Formats: sequence, structure tokens, C-alpha cells
Amino acid sequence: MCRLFGLSSAPRRTRATFWLLDAPDSLSRQSRQEPDGTGLGYFTADGVPRVDKAPIAAYEDRAFAEEARQTESATFLAHVRFASTGGLDARNTHPFEQDGRLFAHNGVIEGLDRLDAHLGEDRSLVRGDTDSERFFALITRETRDHGGDVGAGIEHAARWIAGNLPLYALNLVLVTPDELWALRYPDTHELYVLERRAGGQHGDRHLDHSGGHGRMRVHSEALAGQPAVVVASERMDDNPEWRLLEPGELLHVGPGPAAAGRVVLPEPPAHRLTLEDLRPGAAASQRAV
Repeated sequence: MCRLFGLSSAPRRTRATFWLLDAPDSLSRQSRQEPDGTGLGYFTADGVPRVDKAPIAAYEDRAFAEEARQTESATFLAHVRFASTGGLDARNTHPFEQDGRLFAHNGVIEGLDRLDAHLGEDRSLVRGDTDSERFFALITRETRDHGGDVGAGIEHAARWIAGNLPLYALNLVLVTPDELWALRYPDTHELYVLERRAGGQHGDRHLDHSGGHGRMRVHSEALAGQPAVVVASERMDDNPEWRLLEPGELLHVGPGPAAAGRVVLPEPPAHRLTLEDLRPGAAASQRAV
């Protein structure tokens, strides 16, 4: 299953070190569970988006994913991909960038011909083959049509897909230089938020989060002295304040260290898919590992 991670310390910039695929696995585990891409997105001091990503497969060099990358930003977005739609190619690797925003998604959307028709001229925003980037293009258009309101763009795009296309999950994280949004929909996959006080639960600790199976590790000495909000596909430490987002909940963070969530999609998808409905490759990408 793809792993999502978002962090906001806005308006203050934070230096953080990211390892993607940090822990060594046995060769037998690697052969079954090797991810199909890793990526890290962040913003320069003047708000320019930067994306560092590569399509990592079992037959390729793991050095890119294992290398620690230390960057500074007020918001971060990291993703480990298990491909469901689109080949192993950098253009299909998350995060994606459109209109100065960064986006990553975990889930499956089908009926892509109908989505392409609905996008019309905005299909030109999509450079790869994935359902995820098409979903992002719809969010970008809806955001533009709602006067730049990103929350409204996410809500309307997700509602159209939920009402018109077969889907398995729409979990996402979207960041700008000083804001973060996250959506969990429906209840297929988990997505957690942690409103982390400066120093964490003990008041004097740096941030050191590690996901299951060594897929992702994040370390920040700076967060010993400043608050942050973290969104992740799994609880990444033993802090008891991790909260599971409600199905259909859209979370908004920043600028500032407070998160506000509301349920924007209370109804289940009109055409909800199960694992048994998915193609074998897509189904494999959505199973927990």
C-alpha cells in the first residue's frame, strides 16, 4: 500500500531529514514488496516547489531511496508508491506539481476515460498515466473555478468522482508553501493526524518518526522547539495524540500550528470498489504490507 506523509510547521520553516526505504529488508521480502517509486516535495524560501523523486523498482539501484535528504521548508510531502495505474516512470511518481501546489494520493480510481472527458482541456495538466494525477488536475480546475479556494477545489473534485466513477479510495495530501490539506475517503485506508506540541508529548524531544517496515523515516531537531502538524498513513510513533481522520473528513492546516477538520463527504461512493473488483496489480498495490 502507498504511504503518505505530510508535515506543516508554517509559518516557520523547519529543517528535516527524510529517509525513504530506510531499513534493510530480507531479499525475500524485497522481492514481494519492493516499492515502485519514492518522492519528497517541499518549497524554497521564496515559495518555489521542489520535487525529488524516482521510480524505484526491485531491479533498480536503491541508493536514491536510501539516501538521507536534508531540506528546509514550512511544509513537506513524502510518498512511497506501490503502482496501481501507470508504469514505473518518474512522471508517474508522486508527488505531482500543478499551479505551485504539490499532491500525493493513495487509492484507485477507475473510469479514466470518463474522467478525461470531464477534464476536457484541463487534461493537458496531466503529464503521466496515473489516476492520481488526473484527480489532481480536477482539483486544480475546481480550485481555479472557486476563486483559488483549495479546500473547495478538493471537496468538489472528490464529490464528482465519488458520485460518478468507480473508486476504491481517495486518500490524499496536498501542500502549498504555508498550508496543508488532507482527505480520507471513504474508510478503506487509514489516515492519521498528530498536532504535535513543541518537543512532542514529553516537551523536550526532537521529531523522529518511523513508519512500518522501514518504508519512511523523518527526523527534525528543529521540532524540539516548535510545534507542527503531521499527517501520515500510519501512526509513526507512540504518541497517544495521533487521531484517525473520519471517513470523508477534509483536514486543513495553516498557516499556523492548528488543524481544523470537517466531514465534506458524508455519503459512501456511488460505485464503491472492493479488492476483488480490482485488477490484480491494482489490488496488490492496495493491500497493507
